[in-house]
Amino acid sequence: MKLEFIPLDKLIVSKANMRYGRKAPDVSDILPTVRSRGVIQPVIVRPNCAPDGYEIIAGSRRFHAAKIVAEERRAARDGAAEADADTALLPCAILDAGDDAAAVEASLIENLARLDPDEVTQWETFTRLVKEGRRLEDIAATFGLPDLAVRRVLALGNLLPAIRDLYRREEIDAATVRHLTMASKSQQKAWLALADDPDSYVPTGHQLKAWLFGGQSIPARHALFDIEASGLATVADLFGDDRYVADADAFWTAQNAAIDAKRAAYVEQGWADAIIVPPSDHFSTWEYEKAGKRKGGRVYLDVRASGEVIVHEGYVSRKEAARLAKAEGSENGGGTGQKQARPEVTSTMQTYIDLHRHAAVRAAMLAHPRIALRLMVAHAITGSHLWSVKPEPQRTSNDDVRESIDNSRAEAEFDEHRRAVLAVLGFSPEEPTVTGGNCDDYGVVGVFQRLLDLPDMVVMDVIAIVLGETLASGSAAVEAVGMEIGIDMARCWQADDAFFELIRDREVLTRIVAEVAGETVANANAGEKTKTLKRIVRDHLDGTNGRDRRENWVPRWMAFPPAAYTARGGVGTVAAHAKAQAAREIERRAPGDDEPDPSAPGMVMSAPEPDEEAAADRLAA
Repeated sequence: MKLEFIPLDKLIVSKANMRYGRKAPDVSDILPTVRSRGVIQPVIVRPNCAPDGYEIIAGSRRFHAAKIVAEERRAARDGAAEADADTALLPCAILDAGDDAAAVEASLIENLARLDPDEVTQWETFTRLVKEGRRLEDIAATFGLPDLAVRRVLALGNLLPAIRDLYRREEIDAATVRHLTMASKSQQKAWLALADDPDSYVPTGHQLKAWLFGGQSIPARHALFDIEASGLATVADLFGDDRYVADADAFWTAQNAAIDAKRAAYVEQGWADAIIVPPSDHFSTWEYEKAGKRKGGRVYLDVRASGEVIVHEGYVSRKEAARLAKAEGSENGGGTGQKQARPEVTSTMQTYIDLHRHAAVRAAMLAHPRIALRLMVAHAITGSHLWSVKPEPQRTSNDDVRESIDNSRAEAEFDEHRRAVLAVLGFSPEEPTVTGGNCDDYGVVGVFQRLLDLPDMVVMDVIAIVLGETLASGSAAVEAVGMEIGIDMARCWQADDAFFELIRDREVLTRIVAEVAGETVANANAGEKTKTLKRIVRDHLDGTNGRDRRENWVPRWMAFPPAAYTARGGVGTVAAHAKAQAAREIERRAPGDDEPDPSAPGMVMSAPEPDEEAAADRLAA
């Protein structure tokens, strides 16, 4: 490799350059430096077929910036034929001719170190390297990437060009593309047909995986049989750690046979029975008690919709356990001529004991708020005959609304933290909620003991999930919390198809157009159809069709505090906010509302409010 200064008119961008064939790159960031100091770092070139000509392998942006500066100086000289010599010459490092693979590597290495190319461009470049004879391991070593990272990029080769173009234009997200790499060509064509039909539902993200596998995405690792020997086809997820079964029906045929064989093996081992719990049901450990083989213990094979089978050995139902205990007591006293022992205390004495112990415990808790807090959380999670705490069902009869909520950023963030809390409490990650227990003593005490082992700040994180699950949708409590925290809805919501489909009032739409596009646009389109008004709002929110982009817009109904667009009323959030605001005003005007003295007897200082990011880190840990 040698260094030379080569005139700009002797240089062209090589086809081996990863930015070849695309529009001129953005050089606004390096243009001021090139204007003042010229190109300092040499571009990488090699000779081409033109006499004294060279093609640029790496350094396309520096080349374009130098051309812009040369044109500026030529214009400043009032059309003079020559530009400054320093501008017309470019420092170049010359490669040997003919080594296409080395040229492609040089281009991608340099661009990866500067402007990160999109994954499609990386795929195109890696593919050219493969065609030039480079092995996957060689590519990974050259760019300092793990083999899996290169395989993931090359996996985009399984996509139809139309899907890659959608991804390059950022019209579909990374999660959707990565799931599509597992799709057959016919599935990809079917998905594109849905995407081209404005009236069709297009599965994206995690919903796409279920669509690809016919409603069930079954990891191959859950198979109880030898999946390789079975001949079942599996699809590798290069962006995850799993392989998925391509034919769910064939999987369940083999899996059910393996489950039956496992059941028979347990019966042969001497268990009273082995019961298969189907995916439609769920084995709840709190409804059973442990029992060995001699006491009639059974084995429960809990089959999940994901194909996983969880084995619970040695259980009987609570009723059976009580019956067994009663029978054992009868047998111990039977046949001896002895009467059943009389209780040591009368029922009235037991009440006397219970009430005094209850009084002592609740008086002692006054000095132990840490214990009281955990007991309260245990009751809120599990319930008791005195507590009735139910999770907000989030019901809606509209599928589009359900999908909008499921795909929202706020719901995903809450679900991530809920799973972390389920893990902290030792619950199954398959549980849909943390709250909603069966109100028995075992559950309350079990959760209480678990909470005792957790530090205060983690318990506060658990409380946030419990209160989040049991906070009534549309209530004044939602408004009170939103006002207190100062929630910015633009952070977790943006207008989607479901939102626009639900707006049908012309007067409201006209006010929204005025809010998003301005009064002039709203007045000019006041007589248009609602479809046109929605299109105007969409264009401004997306910044398309020549309209100025409107960032972080939130309709008045959804903001904190909410407001209406008309004087007609009928906005639930506004009514709920009015209740919350009235309650706050009453509390502020209440007599004797002086601040209490923290040092007074019986007063307990509250714990500091936890930092949201720190709470997330603790749960993740």
